[in-house]
Amino acid sequence: MKALRLIREDGATAPTLVLQDVPKPTLIPGHIIVKVHASAIHPSDIMNYKGGFPYTTYPRTPGRDFAGTVVEGPSNRIGEEVYGTSGSTIAFTTDGYQAEYCLVPEDAVAPKPKTLSKAHTKKEDVVLVTGANGAVGSAVVQLGKSMGCRVLSATRSDRDDVNTASDPELNAIDKLTGGKGVDVVADTVGLPAITQAAVNKLAFGGRLSFIAAPKSGDTGMKIDMQSFYRQEKSLVGCNTLKYSVEEFAEEMRGLTARFEDGSLEGAKAGVWTEVQLEDGFQAYEKASQPRAGKFVIVMN
Repeated sequence: MKALRLIREDGATAPTLVLQDVPKPTLIPGHIIVKVHASAIHPSDIMNYKGGFPYTTYPRTPGRDFAGTVVEGPSNRIGEEVYGTSGSTIAFTTDGYQAEYCLVPEDAVAPKPKTLSKAHTKKEDVVLVTGANGAVGSAVVQLGKSMGCRVLSATRSDRDDVNTASDPELNAIDKLTGGKGVDVVADTVGLPAITQAAVNKLAFGGRLSFIAAPKSGDTGMKIDMQSFYRQEKSLVGCNTLKYSVEEFAEEMRGLTARFEDGSLEGAKAGVWTEVQLEDGFQAYEKASQPRAGKFVIVMN
């Protein structure tokens, strides 16, 4: 079968991405073999491609996210359409999903919807989503609305509730919330100036959850500790590498139900760019550029 492979020569600082013919996986107990239909290029895939994870072993097939069909495993699962994502092992120390077939733990997948939290968000919360027009941000907007939250979108556009370009301090939130502030901020951008402003707009007991940060880790942010503790605010990081594939599968089974009942929708056409497996190297090169958008590798 064909697969993308990360190869690192001795002494090299970063691996090389190539397309190779490799043996199809062999079924082992407790696993299934999935014929992969599509695999999105995840931000951590890009970091892995650049040699950013010292514990990755080589050669390695990348790809943390996938959708496909079960072709080997228990008889009652053959033909089942499934999807899933990885934790800290798949695509790092075991092969990922950017190949024609993949070996997956049986309980690490969820049924693919036919239609198709970290911040302890609850119904009627006011939720601010930064980067709401991106692939992750737009999904968070849908999740918030499906939970009964009032969702405010922050992008660099006047079409959304808060324009972070013309209003970097996010002062529009004062008017939108009657001065109360927001209960939750879902920060999908990780720009320190925006994160700092968002912290200042949290209501009493407000929580900010972030999934991105500057590569150096140094934000230069300043927090008024007295105000922070008196207002009982919280900052929460969300690191997907700390979760197992089984934990992700449980979450995705819950998402499947929401796709099925119509409270969630798949990403709109045009949000991502589809590329063939054979063009994987070019896709990674493009996905590595600023504001490149989402790329999805599809199999013939």
